[in-house]
Amino acid sequence: MIVSFYDTKPYDREYFEHSPARDKLVFRFHDFRLSAATAASAAGAQAVCVFVNDALDRTCLEILKSQGIQDVALRCAGYNNVDLQCARKLRITVHRVPAYSPHAVAEHAVALTLALNRKIHRAFNRVREHNFSLAGLVGFDLHGKTAGIIGTGKIGRIAAQIFCGFGCRLLAYDPFPSKEWALQHSISYVDLDTLLASSRIISLHLPLLPETHHLINAERIARMPRGAYLINTSRGKILDTSAVINGLKSGHLGGVALDVYEEEEGIFFEDLSDAVLQDDELTRLLTFPNVLVTAHQAFLTQEALTEIARVTAENLIHVSRGEPLLEGTAL
Repeated sequence: MIVSFYDTKPYDREYFEHSPARDKLVFRFHDFRLSAATAASAAGAQAVCVFVNDALDRTCLEILKSQGIQDVALRCAGYNNVDLQCARKLRITVHRVPAYSPHAVAEHAVALTLALNRKIHRAFNRVREHNFSLAGLVGFDLHGKTAGIIGTGKIGRIAAQIFCGFGCRLLAYDPFPSKEWALQHSISYVDLDTLLASSRIISLHLPLLPETHHLINAERIARMPRGAYLINTSRGKILDTSAVINGLKSGHLGGVALDVYEEEEGIFFEDLSDAVLQDDELTRLLTFPNVLVTAHQAFLTQEALTEIARVTAENLIHVSRGEPLLEGTAL
């Protein structure tokens, strides 16, 4: 099977080329993203492998089908960038990697919290300029503080347990609570309003669905205690960026740490250091001293990349042989 890869980076190539399936599949790597405008490049392949910012809308899928594409492999967990209904109609198989390393993302969320709270990013820049002043770098102990986890899937549960290790009191919200897990770790499920009003640290671990789009908006930010920290390593569109900026300007939000951004397509994963950033809201966010942004790197560990390559390649082989997909990966 020939597989056309899109939006690939050096680490994608490295881990796929060293995967056990490298002798059973032919990889064609492209740096550009897959969309209706670039779908013709899949000619001659039987499958495409895509990432979070590739756009597989109806037009793109129809072009892929006309090119002979039978399979769409997502090397990620999210799938909101694929028109699944259209894919089913066209009989194109779609699969993902639902849990490449929940520890990677959960640990990054906590790392962002620690760096934001203890002003590590600001201290690092100061010391490089030989400024050893401690003024403005005061943080607070996590021990004894209340952390709220919104979304308790695999990643959210691991993040909650790490916060427990710091001695935090944990609140959780999820439409489908894991009550046995919560009891085991002395974590209390509460409604969303209670969590927002009671938590000094709020960490988001949700998929992007119609009901979670702009879940955190101006009204919900107003319910948070003044000085609350907001952490997002899930999906950018769960936050209303304008509302976050207003919360920061008013001082109601004490700090924000983001690994995802509402309009990150075309920005994250790219080197724009020689360009003028055209996104006004992201530019504004980056001016705040109490905002920490990483460019969608929470997943980026050796273990996660190895698992992404393994699961994706195995599923591609299964499709080529007409065999069932790995459990839990089909969409």
